[in-house]
Amino acid sequence: MLRQYELVERVLAYAPDADEAMLNRAYVYTVQKHGTQKRASGDPYFSHPVEVAGLMTELKLDQETIMTALLHDTVEDTLATPEEIERLFGANVARMVDGVTKLSKIETMSENERAAENLRKFLLAMSEDLRVLLVKLADRLHNMRTLHFIRSEEKRRRIGRETMEIYAPLAQRVGMYEYMREMQLLAFQQLEPDAYATITGRLEAIRTAGEGQVDAIALEIKQVLAGTGMRVEVAGREKHPYSIWKKMAERHVSFEQITDIMAFRVVTDTVEDCYAALGLLHRTWQMIPGRFKDYISTPKLNGYRSLHTSLIYNNAMRVEVQIKTQEMHQTNEYGLAAHWAYKQGGTQPDEQVGWLRDLVEILDASNDPEELLENTRMAMYQDRIFAFTPKGALFQLPKGATPIDFAFAVHTNLGAAAVGAKINGRHVPLRTPLTNGDVVEIIRSRTSEPQLSWLSFAVTGKARAAIRRAVRQKERADIAAIGRKLYDEIVDRLPTKIGKKALTEAIKRLKFNNEDELMVAIGQARISDRQVMEALVPGSAANLPQSEEWPQDSWPRQQRAIAVRGLSPGAAFKLATCCHPVPGDRIVGLRRPEKSVEVHSIDCLQLANGVDADWIDLSWETPNDGAVGRLRAELYNRPGTLAEMAGIFGKNHANVVNLEMTQRENPFHTYVVDLEVRDLAHLTRIISALRASDAVAQAERI
Repeated sequence: MLRQYELVERVLAYAPDADEAMLNRAYVYTVQKHGTQKRASGDPYFSHPVEVAGLMTELKLDQETIMTALLHDTVEDTLATPEEIERLFGANVARMVDGVTKLSKIETMSENERAAENLRKFLLAMSEDLRVLLVKLADRLHNMRTLHFIRSEEKRRRIGRETMEIYAPLAQRVGMYEYMREMQLLAFQQLEPDAYATITGRLEAIRTAGEGQVDAIALEIKQVLAGTGMRVEVAGREKHPYSIWKKMAERHVSFEQITDIMAFRVVTDTVEDCYAALGLLHRTWQMIPGRFKDYISTPKLNGYRSLHTSLIYNNAMRVEVQIKTQEMHQTNEYGLAAHWAYKQGGTQPDEQVGWLRDLVEILDASNDPEELLENTRMAMYQDRIFAFTPKGALFQLPKGATPIDFAFAVHTNLGAAAVGAKINGRHVPLRTPLTNGDVVEIIRSRTSEPQLSWLSFAVTGKARAAIRRAVRQKERADIAAIGRKLYDEIVDRLPTKIGKKALTEAIKRLKFNNEDELMVAIGQARISDRQVMEALVPGSAANLPQSEEWPQDSWPRQQRAIAVRGLSPGAAFKLATCCHPVPGDRIVGLRRPEKSVEVHSIDCLQLANGVDADWIDLSWETPNDGAVGRLRAELYNRPGTLAEMAGIFGKNHANVVNLEMTQRENPFHTYVVDLEVRDLAHLTRIISALRASDAVAQAERI
């Protein structure tokens, strides 16, 4: 562990104007506050924030960042308060500490919800000051280095998984590849211990068998380049074990089939020398087609710049070579941290973190923690393609992106108004995947609005969040419109006319904030007719029979309690009366403007009339929610047959909602019956029982 004077001396070595007294105060404060607390390793707890601060000094970060690293656990794990931190160390440090502070575990929340809420707070703080991210990454890296001291395997795996899915990609997105590689390696060791041991063992065997081979190839590359008078540094290494494991999984190959295990780095003085070195290497060894990438002329989103190529060495071995300048190398390894070290806490590097604004926009649109994690992970992973607007503006998007992703990347309003696209001048559907170099023109309409079906092919978090937000807003408006119609029906049944004042008082009695909230609640069946009537005219529903609570021309209240999967939470829907779908049927939804979604069985004949509607793929939330099914039964015209049919319904625990004789013709009477049933299997059993009865000539579902 770094001693107090060692830490201060490190900072003063690169920042001689730093406030030595303030640094000493922060060090002493964290030691005193953490006191006798211990880590799983048995070390004093304060050794952790001190080591995190040490990592920050290796990156030559400013005084406020070092102090934040020292103090980052004091508010949560000790009696320190944010107010005390601000009084002693300033508002900036207090704000950064609050951003980095780990949230207390909330036992009632799921693992994903904990991760999502933690990520939500972290990203919001990071959007205000990116140094928060640097401290958090160093905090996670040191915790990963000591993870093996935790006894619980389940906890180690959970932390490893979170590191692999969230923190390593975050490090990559800000160009901190050194941190990313070490995090991945340590997480890989916990998540796949057998694979880790096998691959590291194989690499050691290769290293032993080909002793000095990496150094020999590096020397040969240097000699080829130095012969021209070019100043270069060449270093080689075996590929990262996790990188090899990933290739094995992606290519479905064994370790022996991975041929490009060695990688070499060539560092030059100038950009011109980078391209000159590339030409010399291609003339000396055969390049592998399709493996050349120019990240100097077109940097990655995180600012990474380099030339990548793969060569066939000695007609057998594949080697990967990266060529960059010294400045590029420093920035590539430490990315955002290199920027801060250079600027010493200057303005935020907007050109490297435009993606962060997209993440914050996702936060505003995402109420669901699972959805937040999904979109954030999408936004952090790096495989990209490049596409252009007709005017030549360049946009980087994930592989698999479509014109709808491109439209939302250009502007949210453009995405919302999209109705079609042209790729390289050719009309294409919005779901068409983009490829590198495509010129994309979005065709828009003022009357268009985002469709829920777009989520099936939109891949960027920004697009998906914007689509979900627009659909929710539209669904809320539709629900409010339905609620308004139901409200008008309720008012028509009251003994007196209702004015604005009575409605305002009712809203207060029912504890809603405004009229719109009331209409949404009515549309979602969160409050009953009886409650609304009593709130409008107290005492008006006292003698209202329970069976009359819902008007006959509205769909049954029981149906509105059924849940289906595929709609946003709270979206209004009704089960179609033409086919009477029940749980167990394959179902589809038809959405029309200002109407609730109609749920039909997949083989309903009325679907042929749904060409003007948006079709939504739906499924039942639970298999036995219950619904009203309809059947037709032909009974023999003799005494007791109707009673026998009623007996079959009773024995099978089915409630008759409606019964109507539709035909009376000797020797049969035909009835159409609406039954409350649990699911399709329940309805099928009842029909089978009817067909087995001597009283029934024929029974079928309609």
